[in-house]
Amino acid sequence: QVQLIEIGGGLVRPRGSLNLSCAASGTGSFFRANIAAWYRQAPGTQRELVAEINDLNTKYADAVKGRFSISRNKAEGTAFLQMNELKPDDTAVYYCNQNIWTPSAGSTYYWGQGTQVTVSS
Repeated sequence: QVQLIEIGGGLVRPRGSLNLSCAASGTGSFFRANIAAWYRQAPGTQRELVAEINDLNTKYADAVKGRFSISRNKAEGTAFLQMNELKPDDTAVYYCNQNIWTPSAGSTYYWGQGTQVTVSS
């Protein structure tokens, strides 16, 4: 059973930086990582896409362009979100989402458990 584990959230002051990591476990030795993305959800709001990366390109929500950067290691099934110039509006629970192919489950989207990011002075 594939699981995504996220680390790197926490409390940071405005204009500070954080780096989120997402690691896939339970993939076995033969798997293929396809799309990786980060979403976030603030209290009382819907979950929204922050950034996405695939084999062809990356895309970002307008609110984070120029401040956030998504990257990944396909061979290891890991994904990262470097967040700079953080603002209080970035406060949310951040979720990793990856599309991973395995022989047993085929191509499936998986979610991490979420990690809290709080931007406050």
